[in-house]
Amino acid sequence: MTRSYPSDISRKQFSKIHLILESTRKKTRPRRVDLYDIFCGILYILKSGCQWRMLPVEYPKWELCDYYFPFWNKKDDKNSKSILEIVLKKLVGEVRKSSGRKEKTSFVIIDAQSVKNTDTAEKKGYDAGKKISGIKRHIAVDTQGLPHAIHITTANITDRNGCIEAFSLHKNHLFGVKNVLADGGYSGEKFAKSVQEILGCIVEIAKRNTLHTFTVIPKRWVVERSFAWIEKCRRLWKNCERKLHTSLNMVVLAFIALLLKRF
Repeated sequence: MTRSYPSDISRKQFSKIHLILESTRKKTRPRRVDLYDIFCGILYILKSGCQWRMLPVEYPKWELCDYYFPFWNKKDDKNSKSILEIVLKKLVGEVRKSSGRKEKTSFVIIDAQSVKNTDTAEKKGYDAGKKISGIKRHIAVDTQGLPHAIHITTANITDRNGCIEAFSLHKNHLFGVKNVLADGGYSGEKFAKSVQEILGCIVEIAKRNTLHTFTVIPKRWVVERSFAWIEKCRRLWKNCERKLHTSLNMVVLAFIALLLKRF
């Protein structure tokens, strides 16, 4: 590239994920483009929120970036995870180890975020509580705000049901979790019993101030900060993707870019 943008990562940072991205390569003619340039082009789309056709000329042609991204968000037949999800899992483990922690967490904080759809979205639902027609992002993070489970549903799915779906999909990765912290929207014996059956852990509900005044709930602010991190990407201000799986991998990509810049 003849010019760099703030959304770009360094080649040293890219080297940590290059081999995993390279594994999607088809055994055909030699590649004529640099995967690093392709990845930075996709990050520009994510960070700026522009359309694929408006990608600056410093990057490879937008058709190439739009060609590679579906390969990286396509589910792997072996473990039903996309390449980007595998990359995120690897980076989360490395960041936890670098801070003196175990690769697997024993404590997660859960929350959900409703997001409006654009007209291109294929599926949508209505969240009557937030008065939003669109999708809902469910995430479970550790005490550092690192994601261990991400799930996307339509907005009409309740926080409790979406969380149960997320835990069911990621139970192999969350087998070491002993405690789950949630807000009042997840209260209820049925939800706690379902989490106990899936993960074998207990659910703790963070109670609000009894005086009905604003106070920061201990540990609960961590998951809100994680949502704030991904909202720095304009592509995620609304759901611009047609399929829920693509929306999921855009969120995954935002966390990957965030973690890569820590190295």
